[in-house]
Amino acid sequence: MSSDTDNAPIEDFSQCHAGIFRKLEMLGELPALLEPAARARDIAEKALEFFREAIFEHHLDEERELFPAVIKSAEKGAESDRVKAMAERLTNEHRELERLWKTLESGLKKVAKGQFGDVDASVIQHLVTQYRAHAEFEEREFLPLAQTILGRNANHMAALGMSLHMRHVRGPLNAYV
Repeated sequence: MSSDTDNAPIEDFSQCHAGIFRKLEMLGELPALLEPAARARDIAEKALEFFREAIFEHHLDEERELFPAVIKSAEKGAESDRVKAMAERLTNEHRELERLWKTLESGLKKVAKGQFGDVDASVIQHLVTQYRAHAEFEEREFLPLAQTILGRNANHMAALGMSLHMRHVRGPLNAYV
């Protein structure tokens, strides 16, 4: 006759297997979780690169080249006042967008390295919403006006094109600029 205590070692192995199965099930969930984590790292890395190399340069191009060229070429009076007000608005929006970006940057750097980063989703959404509104205003209002103003004189448009080109040329000529 066997007692329950005689079966205890076998039951212990069986219970151990049940625990192993639970842990294996959790491990089986890992691949599904790694894919979004890898996507988050990729997005953070690309966003960091894009803001450094494109967005900030874009703002500089507008503020150092486009806005001054349009202001200089605008007709005195109402047109000039309108252009100046728009350029001031857009420049102020650039600073606000850059400020928002700076609040996200350190957290995104951590995410890009696969670390936990404190990234405020509401700030990301605000940045996206604000940038869309900024770019839509620029596309709808400022750029058509700039086209009209600079289009009155082909030399003004050509000068803007040359100035932008020179800002972006890498090489011996720009090493001293």
